[in-house]
Amino acid sequence: MKIKTADRLASVNEYYFSQKLREIDGLNQQGKNIINLGIGSPDLPPHPSVIATLQEEAAKENTHAYQSYKGSPVLRNAVTAWYKQWYNVDIDAANEVLPLIGSKEGIMHICMTYLNAGDEALIPNPGYPTYKTAVTLAGGYCVDYNLTEEKNWLPDFAELEQKDLSKVKLWFVNYPHMPTGKLPTTEIFEKIIAFAKAHNILVVHDNPYSFILNESPMSILSVKEAMDVAVELNSLSKSQNMAGWRVGILCGAKERIDDVLRFKSNMDSGMFLPVQLAAAKALGLDKEWYDSINKIYNQRKAKALEILDLLACTYDITQSGMFVWAKVPSAFKDSFALCDEVLYNANVFLTPGGIFGSNGNNYVRISLCAPIQKFEVAIARIKNSRQ
Repeated sequence: MKIKTADRLASVNEYYFSQKLREIDGLNQQGKNIINLGIGSPDLPPHPSVIATLQEEAAKENTHAYQSYKGSPVLRNAVTAWYKQWYNVDIDAANEVLPLIGSKEGIMHICMTYLNAGDEALIPNPGYPTYKTAVTLAGGYCVDYNLTEEKNWLPDFAELEQKDLSKVKLWFVNYPHMPTGKLPTTEIFEKIIAFAKAHNILVVHDNPYSFILNESPMSILSVKEAMDVAVELNSLSKSQNMAGWRVGILCGAKERIDDVLRFKSNMDSGMFLPVQLAAAKALGLDKEWYDSINKIYNQRKAKALEILDLLACTYDITQSGMFVWAKVPSAFKDSFALCDEVLYNANVFLTPGGIFGSNGNNYVRISLCAPIQKFEVAIARIKNSRQ
């Protein structure tokens, strides 16, 4: 019996990494032992005190019930303290914070909350593919806005002004930017907020990378009047090494939080309380924690740059985040050609920049989520394959 899938899936493909990991599994079954430097899944554990909190709370008899749809006050208060300490942003814990089962979930919730069929959303090119998928599944239409190396991976506001923005309701923004590692400035955040106010667009700022190889974390909500036109997604996946725990955050004005909660409360029944309490513990960690993980990422970044030098790629040394983004040499047709050569000849998987949009076609991304030893083996394999 054939059951036809919903029309909404017609223009949505399987996630690239889901598909590629199956291919890598097949190569490994052939004995290839592929080194995966493609996916940004932190391989380091959370702080021991975070794990201990989870264990202690999960052992209690009274922590296993359904939870509040708005999340534990303990977690919401920890979020507000974290925002004040690191971003100098004042947020009301009772009304302006919504814990999420991962910020990826939040992207979908926001699209389902605000987009009607035919509404449009501005999507960065290159950018996180989930933005486009979520908009499409919600019935919206994606309008790319260009980010280019020539424009320093920042929005071209003159180009944006030339677009028909009459149907645009959402604008996805992401700084520090994935995949390019471009850092934000107060000036660029101010321009984004001013543009959004002028055109009645809700900015969705996705901010999971602000602590990785970055000494000056920033929130778009620190900009004057940002709460009027912006919400911010944040995550404990990267900066707290809690990717599999699925803890995200949505911050914004009470009206926005209430809007999204109307949708979210019909989709789940709250996050496991011990996870929330452990997340609160993680948000209370001091600078020593961030310095410790960034020391490791800096060491790995140096090895990633060795790989890029071997491949004759060019890059900006100042980029942040848990990836390194680099331009592919002209000897290759595009990023897919380079990544295929490295995968099949050296048994090392790198991410082609083209999966993030057409403006990434001539770039490659290396993840820093692997031990130094794997980078060293990858370097040796690539050297051998190019002799």
